[in-house]
Amino acid sequence: MRDATLALEYEFRFARLEEYRARVWVELCNSFFQRFIPKDGTILDLGCGWGEFINAIQAGKKYGMDLNPESPKHMISEVTFIHQDCSTRWPLEDGSLDVVFTSNFFEHLPSKDCLLATIKEANRCLKRGGLLICMGPNIKYVGGAYWDFSDHYLPLTEASMEEFLRLAGFRELKITKQFLPYTMAKALQPPIAFLRLYLKMPGLWRIFGRQFLIFARK
Repeated sequence: MRDATLALEYEFRFARLEEYRARVWVELCNSFFQRFIPKDGTILDLGCGWGEFINAIQAGKKYGMDLNPESPKHMISEVTFIHQDCSTRWPLEDGSLDVVFTSNFFEHLPSKDCLLATIKEANRCLKRGGLLICMGPNIKYVGGAYWDFSDHYLPLTEASMEEFLRLAGFRELKITKQFLPYTMAKALQPPIAFLRLYLKMPGLWRIFGRQFLIFARK
């Protein structure tokens, strides 16, 4: 039942923005995230949705994990899709991943126990020195708009995320309290050139940023 609901939620929120979101993620990957991803490495996109990130990033082997049964229809053929609850054991060997990436996903998990179990699985599957990159709405800066989405369950800040990450075994953290603006589901569609400029000007992040960005190394 949850799988079918997810498919409907994505269709309702993102169908009209699919092409634009894809272009945004190509720019985010090319201008920012690719430098952290080994081009011959193995990466998992956790809560991959329609695969905008995992389609755009360059890596040797790519996985996408989600409960949405429609996800594979939107992902390129080189992505291996894992359809499962992320808080249960992943079908991957210990130390098999170079990077786990997740964006705007943790707030959708139904409980703090699920979140901690998920982060522990990421830690298990990452190689020593591997990287978990997580981005999401920071309720400290988003405020009441955090609850504009029916499937937001966990209110998170960069501080609470730090505690979850340390409880899961991560020690080396780089935390940015404010990174990107809040959402592409209900927002305007500014030219991609504006995003390229924004990424080069961290001073703007402290004005417009509503999402945390955390790099956690195993």
